[in-house]
Amino acid sequence: MTRSSVALLSACVLLALAGSSFGQSAPAANGTNAPRRGLGGGRGFGGPPQSPDVAAPRTDANSQQAHLDLLAKAKKGGIDVYFEGDSITRRWGTSEAAYAKYYANWQSNFFGWNAADFGWGADALQNIVWRLENGELDGVNPKVIVFLGGINNIRGQMSDEQVAGVERGIKKCLDLFQEKAPNATVILTAIFPSGSPQYSREAINKIDADIAKFADGKKIRFLNVNDKMTDKDGNLLPGMLNTDRLHPDTAGYQVWADGLKPILTELLGPPAKTDHAPPPTADPGLNNNNRGGARRAGPAPTNTTSAPGT
Repeated sequence: MTRSSVALLSACVLLALAGSSFGQSAPAANGTNAPRRGLGGGRGFGGPPQSPDVAAPRTDANSQQAHLDLLAKAKKGGIDVYFEGDSITRRWGTSEAAYAKYYANWQSNFFGWNAADFGWGADALQNIVWRLENGELDGVNPKVIVFLGGINNIRGQMSDEQVAGVERGIKKCLDLFQEKAPNATVILTAIFPSGSPQYSREAINKIDADIAKFADGKKIRFLNVNDKMTDKDGNLLPGMLNTDRLHPDTAGYQVWADGLKPILTELLGPPAKTDHAPPPTADPGLNNNNRGGARRAGPAPTNTTSAPGT
């Protein structure tokens, strides 16, 4: 190799590492946080931390393809209930074989309400803001938006300004929901408790108390089911989360569903016997065997003849 060839190769390697998932930035003093790795779908992001209320794209190829999949899903229409969030939301409504029991729970609770899941794993609030600003809600016109986000901006130790930054990110998402779907009612869900010291319980409690004030009881409703997931001392009940002590297991998802369904019934009436929502998407980085047969393209499904289990 010539000296110039070696220099060029070294530069390419450095650029690749800069955009890879090997590095993770620590939270900055102004409340910014880099998204976490491995929370159920997103991989390979990097770059400087961003403010939670300023749009920041996920630049890895998998997340970019997932964004395209969700854009295509949005264009299929037939969506009355739009779920948005990170991997906690995503795992509930995906067709991936690894989360089949969660999707079965989703179907048992929401079939007939035309619900569609637009969560993406490892997204921090700034990434959700970017997706909302780049077409994933455009033209959907849902009647209800269910939102849970912010855990990927939380760390074990957080300053008051960092906590305020998370709250600004959540408020930015609410503003975008109202801008792009002005007729929708937003159900803002409190951040769930975590069993890991990696996520500050004090910060979660403070954020949940503060974002409750964003609700007006009409166009923005606040739902906090955390007391159904914990005992009187705030300790998680057995079976609520899976072994990572972050993501809900089936019992945790059912607690969330039990909180949502009375509101959905109030706003939409009882679920129908048919469902018009587009089929679920899956992590594009998985092979076909693990995707569980999810379809990325094609027409929206016609009326389903019967509800699950009937």
